[in-house]
Amino acid sequence: MISAAGTSITYPAGATTSTGTVVHVADAGQGRFAVLLDETAFHPVDTAWPDQPADRGVLRVGDASWDVVDAVVGATQGGALLLGRDVPVRTGSEGWTFVVAHLVEGEPPAEGVAAEVVVDAENRAALSAGHTACHLASLALDAALAGAWTKSVPDDALGAPAFDSLAIQESRIHPDGSTDTYRIGKSLRRKGFDPAALDDLDGLAGRMDAQLAQWIATGGAVRIETSGAALADRRTWVCELPEGEARIPCGGTHLTSLADLASATVAFERSQVEGGLELVMRTTAVRV
Repeated sequence: MISAAGTSITYPAGATTSTGTVVHVADAGQGRFAVLLDETAFHPVDTAWPDQPADRGVLRVGDASWDVVDAVVGATQGGALLLGRDVPVRTGSEGWTFVVAHLVEGEPPAEGVAAEVVVDAENRAALSAGHTACHLASLALDAALAGAWTKSVPDDALGAPAFDSLAIQESRIHPDGSTDTYRIGKSLRRKGFDPAALDDLDGLAGRMDAQLAQWIATGGAVRIETSGAALADRRTWVCELPEGEARIPCGGTHLTSLADLASATVAFERSQVEGGLELVMRTTAVRV
């Protein structure tokens, strides 16, 4: 039976293995079954902001094992279990119970049995490096574009005008990197942003690379703060930087120290689209 608190998650603390009880099994269609545990170390892809992909790994019950072919957020409001894109609300919405659904193929395990989750630790580490570098790059981008604003706008976690959050259209984390897409249109220009700041993308990347190198050289601590152990509870990425403590709401996984990175660099692509400009930032992380 699904608890009202939903799934208890251990991946924010870096866990890559866990043991839990199978509380529910649902037919997910196309020969797949959604296996729900009361506790898991498996990071699922979020429906509302699917920036970080699901972990890879296996589910084991005794001598039997299943490859977890995907993991998604599921939700129920006292009725049927909805999975992935069928979930109509953001994770954490009041009145809903949120769970991690481990998708497996073949005859699923029975409800009530103990199951072990084993995450591919190397893939997790690569995704965590990509996600940490993504946040650092967003802060470096905001800082590098701070002089491009003619009006007051909300600040980012370090006090710079928040270009990243105001212009972001899509963010995708991949092993040891990320791809972020921004739209610079009439709305952003009305807020006071001058697109001429993007004329010299090589210069922008160079300034950002220098800033990223300085931050990484400090070896600052990185952690995830949580308001609780449930999937629906709030989580925040916290990074110690010379400018202060950067805090960004985030449900993904991360490194535990900037000392785990040898470098992080960015590259840009720009194109004209209807209504304005699209900017793509590709961040590459190199682990120690």
